[in-house]
Amino acid sequence: MFDFLDLDRYDLFGAFWTTVQLTVYSAIGSLIWGTVLAAMRVSPVPIMRAFGTAYVNLLRNTPLTLVIVACSQGLYFTMGQTLGGEGTEGIAFRLAVLGFIVYTSTFVCEALRSGINTVPVGQAEAARALGLNFSQVLGLVVLPQAFRSVVPPLANVLIALTKNTTVAATIGVAEAALLMRDMIEREAQLIPIAAVFAFGFIVLTLPTGLFLGWVSKRVAVKR
Repeated sequence: MFDFLDLDRYDLFGAFWTTVQLTVYSAIGSLIWGTVLAAMRVSPVPIMRAFGTAYVNLLRNTPLTLVIVACSQGLYFTMGQTLGGEGTEGIAFRLAVLGFIVYTSTFVCEALRSGINTVPVGQAEAARALGLNFSQVLGLVVLPQAFRSVVPPLANVLIALTKNTTVAATIGVAEAALLMRDMIEREAQLIPIAAVFAFGFIVLTLPTGLFLGWVSKRVAVKR
């Protein structure tokens, strides 16, 4: 029977740590870029609305694998961009994070935009009547309420991102899916190996969902 505790041969914890790092960095970047995209989509400037709409519709309907491979092939192999990474693994990691941000931010944007639509129009009108410009209305009045109302969908996006990190294996990032493939090829024990990695992802995603579910109840907007 295959010994799963042979960590000298298979760095199981190291692979899942890489998965966690991919998730955290990508989630932070996606939240920032997704917020900017949401602001563009509700902007009074037509060109910004057009860009935001085109970007979201294009990237959201593009397969994630294609986005990740395009970042690797286009930026690194064609343009020679390393994003400050050193070594093959470091460069692949940063390119994967960029790809996840480019893709996941579209879902963050749509979740935030739905939250913006829940804010009563009268509040934005009252803020404008006080002399606040669009950026101030959005940042001080609308977005704080929008974020509170979209914690559950953002939690779903984060959980999906955690599972989507397995796509990074296509460009050689040493995360959980790449190690699982290597173990299956070497040990030929598909079911027990798959069960271990499935359990690992449950450990990562289930507490996240429970915690963010609790947060959503705590910060929910009472109307």
